[in-house]
Amino acid sequence: MTNYGIDAFVSILSHLIFITITWWALQSLNFEKLFKKNRVFQARTLFILITIALGSTISNFFLDYLFWSKQITTLFS
Repeated sequence: MTNYGIDAFVSILSHLIFITITWWALQSLNFEKLFKKNRVFQARTLFILITIALGSTISNFFLDYLFWSKQITTLFS
């Protein structure tokens, strides 16, 4: 039962870390040219949604890889 708690903590931490890294990386792009003028709120909302989507996808990839690598030991035992 404690493994579920540890896995949940690792998953939450991974998502937060990768969302933060994605936010930091997207700061280097110049999005102002893509949006209409006077649409700041919509632009920021889209920026946040893109950050969450990319960060979560990357985190899921690494979490899947981590959990699969832990399970592969059962193949050899």
